[in-house]
Amino acid sequence: MARVFLPQQLHRLTGGAAQLDVVVDDYRGLMADLDRRFPGFRHAIEQDFALVIDGDIINDPLLEAIPADSEIHFLHRLGGG
Repeated sequence: MARVFLPQQLHRLTGGAAQLDVVVDDYRGLMADLDRRFPGFRHAIEQDFALVIDGDIINDPLLEAIPADSEIHFLHRLGGG
């Protein structure tokens, strides 16, 4: 079971939950599970948050596998220029 850690900005989407346990195989499964549990979750994070799996920032996570014992974090993207 993977554990998802959510930053403060996302707690409003999860009813205040800061950590969630998920059983998924990949990023698409993760998004489907979180969106099922918290309708609108996927849409709310698509542009503004990056995915981190076990300390590695994943820039294009669409096909990314998620090992069962992973730590998953969503980090607010930083703008710059």
